Amino acid sequence: MNTQPLPLFPLSAHLLPEGRMALRIFEPRYVRMVKEACAKNGEFVMCMLNAQGEKSTHQHIYPIGTVAKVIDFDLLEDGLLGIKVAGQYCVEVENIFAEPDGLRIGQCKRLPPWTCEISPQEISPMDERLQDIFACYDELAMLYENPRFDDAHWVLQRWLELLPIGAKQKQYFLEQQDCRKLFNYVSALVQ
Repeated sequence: MNTQPLPLFPLSAHLLPEGRMALRIFEPRYVRMVKEACAKNGEFVMCMLNAQGEKSTHQHIYPIGTVAKVIDFDLLEDGLLGIKVAGQYCVEVENIFAEPDGLRIGQCKRLPPWTCEISPQEISPMDERLQDIFACYDELAMLYENPRFDDAHWVLQRWLELLPIGAKQKQYFLEQQDCRKLFNYVSALVQ
């Protein structure tokens, strides 16, 4: 499978395919990344930070990220750039290098989408709990024009984004690409 060089945006939070996230951009390297992405209708990769990884060798960035596309932007009241991104697909990131301003670029290989053989009936009450969260947090609900609470895959990916678990655990589920393992884990937490 082919790889392509893409800029990396490491965060403690994570975005998955079909997910949405609002971000405040202030570091010059990331302002440049967003400007270039918007000018070229391009993309960048959102990656999770590995607190135990060595920064000088780029091991502080976990190897599985999500290609993100800017779908909206605005200049915020505090003068910072506000953007809304949409997750496209997962990639494996290799051969990371830093540009002179510190923006990291990685060779990214597209990963196959997860297969999810979980029925809408099985996903209950996970879908109901997720709807409760969306109802309580307007800023989250406003990111999604058409939430798909009846889609097990969509629901599980939103849970993986929202759960207060470490990046190492989230990365484990991304590496497995197995909805059933994630389903069992989330079920135990939200039932």
